[in-house]
Amino acid sequence: MDHYGLWGIIPPLLTIILAFATKDVIVSLFLGILSGALIISGGNPAMALMNLTDLLAESLADGWNIRIFLFCALLGGMVGMLTKTGAARAFGHWASAKLKSGTSSQLMTFIFGVIIFIDDYFNSMSVGTVMRPICDKTGVSRAKLSYILDSTAAPVCIIAPISSWVVTVMSIVRDAQGFEKMGMTEFEFFIKAIPYNLYAILALLMVLAVIFLKRDFGPMKQSELRARNGMLCNEEKYGPAAGSVEEETSSKAKPIDMLFPIIVLIITAVLFFPVVTWLNAVDGENITSFGQAVTSMSLGTAFNDTDSSVALWYAVIFTITATYIYYLARGLLKLKEAGEALRNGIESMIPALIILTMAWSIGTIIKSPRADGGLGLGLYLSHVVSDGGFPIQILPAILFILSAVISFATGTSWGTFGIMIPIAMPIVTGLADGIGLTHAALVNASMISVAAVIGGAVFGDHASPISDTTILSSTGASCPHLEHVATQMPYAIFVAICAFIGFVAGGITLNAAVAWIAALAVFVTGQLLLPKIWKVEV
Repeated sequence: MDHYGLWGIIPPLLTIILAFATKDVIVSLFLGILSGALIISGGNPAMALMNLTDLLAESLADGWNIRIFLFCALLGGMVGMLTKTGAARAFGHWASAKLKSGTSSQLMTFIFGVIIFIDDYFNSMSVGTVMRPICDKTGVSRAKLSYILDSTAAPVCIIAPISSWVVTVMSIVRDAQGFEKMGMTEFEFFIKAIPYNLYAILALLMVLAVIFLKRDFGPMKQSELRARNGMLCNEEKYGPAAGSVEEETSSKAKPIDMLFPIIVLIITAVLFFPVVTWLNAVDGENITSFGQAVTSMSLGTAFNDTDSSVALWYAVIFTITATYIYYLARGLLKLKEAGEALRNGIESMIPALIILTMAWSIGTIIKSPRADGGLGLGLYLSHVVSDGGFPIQILPAILFILSAVISFATGTSWGTFGIMIPIAMPIVTGLADGIGLTHAALVNASMISVAAVIGGAVFGDHASPISDTTILSSTGASCPHLEHVATQMPYAIFVAICAFIGFVAGGITLNAAVAWIAALAVFVTGQLLLPKIWKVEV
């Protein structure tokens, strides 16, 4: 057996319960990982602790993880420097004169989030850094800011054709059994499946509805009401916020001093995305020079096939260097002050970095198959569907729920893609062959089924308290992590319910228009009723 059955649900369930009960995410994650290690070790505590220690070390030994870890640390250092100069305050004063309302600052955050679709980590941290002082000035709660950051991270990345997310999905779809029956390329399949991606698009519509209709409900409304009274976040209830450092005021600082490191980071990241691909293409045999690598592929291919962790790591190193020199040249910092500011900024990121490392670790122990030292929860849940003989009409809805559970429990959408798409594609094509669907109906059934997997996976990445994107969104907004999770959860679940109804209707009719009519009907009804039903007290 390649999994531990329902035992695999214990670590994520225990972690989530303890996090809300104790308000201590780090301890909760540690105990969640320990519970998984105890199951795998047969209840031997000594062996479990040794396995846990190895798991934490292996999480940071992974090339992708350590580069993202260091990227976040140095991004905190960059924020420390620009805060020490007073540039953040100067930019906040300037922007608040232009963006004088909470609506305008929230809308600008949304626009920035949609524009910066390259990578979800980059989105959450860079947009949060720019918009945090502006939202503070206009009375927007840190919870609302982190919600907008999170809702324009994964949901945008999964529908932007040139993001690293989409390339990953296309590569998995291409290799899935049954895809050859589609009669199209994986890129064409992805583009045509976008209208079925109900959750991601509804998540973006939800943000716009929240911004313009101002119909907040649940914990988010509490946070917004507190922000109007000057309490931007509730550290007393939810614990300390990560990513914030003491702000200085400098008469020399100008708004451009705030924008300079952000602009440099964006430019260098965009440049390094294709450059990393070209560098990796130089193998010394078929391609012997960088110039030859550039001419061997299109810019779009180079951009899509990159290792975003390497590109972001290079970009932040160049940005830190340029910012350090720039602030010294401008006279905003002295040599010693610059070093202290860099160190203080990195220190402010330590809680988030610890959480991030533990989130990777618990994700690994939950999703890895038994043969690789994990619990194999995803494999167990996927077998429930494949062995259950579900009718093809309800398959998209079932796939959506199952993918949402896996992604929420593991905190990873990419892992869910890798588990569920190779299972969904042969199931839907097999069921379609069994009932004699036409080729057009087979394609529609496959598109809505894969879109259901993607939607469920994005929900987990969006809502799970152990998702790295959720963690980075709360960090980018300098919002207590549990406050971000508690305030965002009702919105994400509401959108998931709307998407689920859409997948039920779409699965029955194999029609995107019908799916959207059903989903939007629930969406509009919820917008009208939830703020009235869900009363809150400050």
